[in-house]
Amino acid sequence: MEATDIEEHGEDADFEAPPNGGMNELLHVGQEENIQGQMEEFLGPHSEYNEEEEEKKYYRRKRLGVIKNVVAASVGAMIVYSVYMGLLQMQLILHYDMTYREVKYSNLGLEDIDRKMLMGINVTPIIGLLYTPVLIRFLGTKWMMFLASGIYALFVSTNYWERYYTLVQSAVAIGVVIVPLWASLGNYITRMAQQYYEYVNYKEEHVQEQKKLPKGACHRYIIVFQSVFHIIFFLSFVFAEFPMRLVLNGHLHKTKHILFNVKVCGAAVSGLIPGFNTTVLTKLPRSMLLIQVESVLMGFAFLAMIVFLVLCGAAYRPTEEIDLRSIGWGNIFQLPFKHLRDYRLRLLSPFFIYSGFEALFAVTGFSLSYGVCILGLDRLWLLIVVYGLSCSVFSFLPLCILRLPRWTCLASGAAVHLVLLVALLAFSLQRDRDLSYEQYLGPLLVISVLWGLGTALNKTGLSTVLGMLYAEEKERLDFVYTIYHWCQAIAIFIVYLWSHLPMRAKLSILLATLLLACYCYWVMERRLASDVRPRLPRIPRPRHKVKGYRYLEEDNSDESDSERSDDDEELDKENEGDVVEEMGAEDREERVQDGGAQGDDSPRARRKSAREGERKEKAGERRRDGGRMTEVREGKRVQRCSGCCCVHDSIYIFILSVVLHSSLNKMCFIKLAFVQV
Repeated sequence: MEATDIEEHGEDADFEAPPNGGMNELLHVGQEENIQGQMEEFLGPHSEYNEEEEEKKYYRRKRLGVIKNVVAASVGAMIVYSVYMGLLQMQLILHYDMTYREVKYSNLGLEDIDRKMLMGINVTPIIGLLYTPVLIRFLGTKWMMFLASGIYALFVSTNYWERYYTLVQSAVAIGVVIVPLWASLGNYITRMAQQYYEYVNYKEEHVQEQKKLPKGACHRYIIVFQSVFHIIFFLSFVFAEFPMRLVLNGHLHKTKHILFNVKVCGAAVSGLIPGFNTTVLTKLPRSMLLIQVESVLMGFAFLAMIVFLVLCGAAYRPTEEIDLRSIGWGNIFQLPFKHLRDYRLRLLSPFFIYSGFEALFAVTGFSLSYGVCILGLDRLWLLIVVYGLSCSVFSFLPLCILRLPRWTCLASGAAVHLVLLVALLAFSLQRDRDLSYEQYLGPLLVISVLWGLGTALNKTGLSTVLGMLYAEEKERLDFVYTIYHWCQAIAIFIVYLWSHLPMRAKLSILLATLLLACYCYWVMERRLASDVRPRLPRIPRPRHKVKGYRYLEEDNSDESDSERSDDDEELDKENEGDVVEEMGAEDREERVQDGGAQGDDSPRARRKSAREGERKEKAGERRRDGGRMTEVREGKRVQRCSGCCCVHDSIYIFILSVVLHSSLNKMCFIKLAFVQV
């Protein structure tokens, strides 16, 4: 006991007390509490974080992104058509001049290259209904717009080397993509309106569950976005006249020389301008000047491609695009034709055709047979610029549909054009070469402004009405806009064919088409007011192709519970029963195998164990039915083995054979050792 006390006193003597005594321990405890509080503050929920406010900021950014997409698509389309129309106009004027053709093309035999190029542009779109939906769904809406802008840029690039194998082929390519481009643009603007509604009403149950939108829910956004698109796009007529005004106007002859043999203008004209002089250039533009102009246009064409690629977002979610493609390419090909059963599209078709008629008549028939024939070629750019500005400025008028019935827009545009067509039918002029006709500049500019007013109401109103009729059917938008712009392509083809008809015949066709369109539209609105249901074709359910080991038919993450049929549930029960039976059989076989291995090492036992191993292997293969794709066709169960499960089966068989072989060798080794003992 004494020794123990001595040792304890020695240990106490060796231990030195800290300088501050108990204060050090208190400080240490305080530091631990401080660190623990900081960790809880860092890891715990942030006191200043407001989930609702962050959600509002997120969807505000989404809405700004939608507006950015609409403006970018509008600017991209405006740049594309500014470049295309400006280059085409300059090219046609240069190629019309006989001196230019003889100097540049006489040795190459390209005198009729313009006729073949225009044929490629105007004739090819009539087959657009056959491939447009397939092309849009294969590439996607955004990528279709990007590809089309690239083909327009290709047309610009071929003007560096004008040959049949460059210009004509690129013109045919433009004819191929005209309908897909405009169908994609119409679809894109309508989809942006639907997305904007979803981002505004993100708390609604039908939006969160991605269900069908309520009827009329996104109409106001469709009206606004279509107006914004056309306000920006119609500026393309203004910018397209820059090459004409800045480059060609300085090389043109005076009006008296160009119109020396012109005797009559206006409604009495047959063709475009009979007697128009074949030499319109005082001197040929320098080749370097033309190359510089084409290079500037090429740069803007590339800018349009970049705008579509970088600034335009996707029109559909990835899962929605997969569903749109998964209905089958045959169904996609047939559905545009089946949608023609819808009485709304059939009754709107005359308006679609008239829309194509009146736009081309403004830039070809009226501008040439009335404007150039009276005022001269140097005033052409002014008429087109006034027309484009009028279309752009008056495109905000369809916003009145927000307060007024939707028929007011189309009816107002039709009334304006009806009055102008009657006036143009009555106006003709006997031209005298010694007189000046500058006094007609004001009335012709007024007619251009009024025609632009009617065009703005017509085109913006048609796109808006079409979007409102199919606002809740986002899987049908590409088919609907394909039919709309295909009808416009038919109108372009008819205008190309009637170029040599008398002007009164052209105006009569326009007038008859307009009256028919108004009557059909009235019938459509009356049927809709009477609640006559349209005959819409059924959109097939998406059929997802199962490829690879990630997506298995029996564990389909894209399939909801409501989509599973009774046959699928019965198959699941059968598979579960088979698995239970096979597991029980496997347990019995393992017990038998263990008993045989312990009780007997004879060759008979080895053969028996090998047979049991084969049965076990087959049972394992049957149990691995999850790697197979099961289909129910006409009530019969068809098994198809995918590539991945074949690989898994072969690996499993190889491992099992190695294990059996090693176990047999081990049994033989034990038997030899037993014999030696």
